[in-house]
Amino acid sequence: MAGAPLPDHLLLFDGVCNLCTGAVRFVVPRDRRGRIRFAALQGPTGQRILREQGLGTAELSTLIYLRQGRVLTRSTAALQLFRDLDGAWPLLAVLLGLPRVLRDAVYDRVARRRYRWFGRTEACLVPGPDLAARFVD
Repeated sequence: MAGAPLPDHLLLFDGVCNLCTGAVRFVVPRDRRGRIRFAALQGPTGQRILREQGLGTAELSTLIYLRQGRVLTRSTAALQLFRDLDGAWPLLAVLLGLPRVLRDAVYDRVARRRYRWFGRTEACLVPGPDLAARFVD
């Protein structure tokens, strides 16, 4: 996918984090239109975007959501992601009205402990046939 155009809705996630891969599994059935695509931060597309945005490997501790050309991180990425889901989930976007410093403090607290609380795997999520079309790499 090097140099290829990116989807309008692309969620980049830590592919070895159980919480992050759980987030992907959470999104799929709640995005019935199938607009949101996925890529592991450790993969070619994830690494390309980290490079292009001048983000370092520390950004592996955050979700990155490319939404209609905007690069969103941390709590803003998560809340905008909820905005794009079906059902009542977009109502959580009201939390975007809270100061970002407060939202990101909560997000960072969970991100720092995610491996301890949820564990990690040795390899990135390998999507099954039902999910493969939703992954860019």
